[in-house]
Amino acid sequence: MPIFNKKTDSKPMELPTHIAIIMDGNGRWAKKRGLPRTAGHKVGAEAFRTIANYAKSIGLKYLTVYAFSTENWKRSQEEVNTIMELLEKYLRELLRDMDKNRVRFCFFGDLSRLSPTLRAEAEETAERSKQYDGVQVNFCLNYGGRDEILRAARSFAAKCAAGEARPEELTDEVFSGLLYSAGVPDPDLIIRPSGEERISNFLLWQSAYAEYYFTDTLWPDFGPRDLDLAIEAYNKRSRRFGGVK
Repeated sequence: MPIFNKKTDSKPMELPTHIAIIMDGNGRWAKKRGLPRTAGHKVGAEAFRTIANYAKSIGLKYLTVYAFSTENWKRSQEEVNTIMELLEKYLRELLRDMDKNRVRFCFFGDLSRLSPTLRAEAEETAERSKQYDGVQVNFCLNYGGRDEILRAARSFAAKCAAGEARPEELTDEVFSGLLYSAGVPDPDLIIRPSGEERISNFLLWQSAYAEYYFTDTLWPDFGPRDLDLAIEAYNKRSRRFGGVK
């Protein structure tokens, strides 16, 4: 469906069904300003709020964001604590304003390592927001693409060991159904701000045919106009999925 009063190659702009974002650059944003890394995470949290609201306003169906990876535990305890406190604050606000915003939230990742409070808030947010039919925001929290694939493989292996499945029954569709993202279409467009050009263990299985967009803009400075530019670039791509057009 057209989303802008613009055209690319004489065609209306098309909105991807699913956009995923690696929210990168908070620490560098803070360093450039002589601030502690934790200040960058606070501004980055507001950038996420802005983008999530904008995604809803333009009619995006799925937005997936990389909030905290399985490798991020290696950071300083102060930084990890700040990120977790920001997440708790955001989820409390989500629960408070849920009926007004009507955004559906899902969480991809192993929530068992989170604090009991944060885990409970995440589970309540996901459960209560199931009733909404607007944009679905998938929050990758304590998430790693390799970890997700290993968990899915172990799950299918356990089914085989129990006599509930046979190895030859494993297909792309069956395996996809064992991932955190089961039921969610693969991302059409993956955006990485901050100038880095790598995928950092993000949606490894799901990104097989995704289009990538890299920008030097640091995440705290990333706004609706930056998302528009990424969508414009996406509209100029020719997606062949291994075929020929």
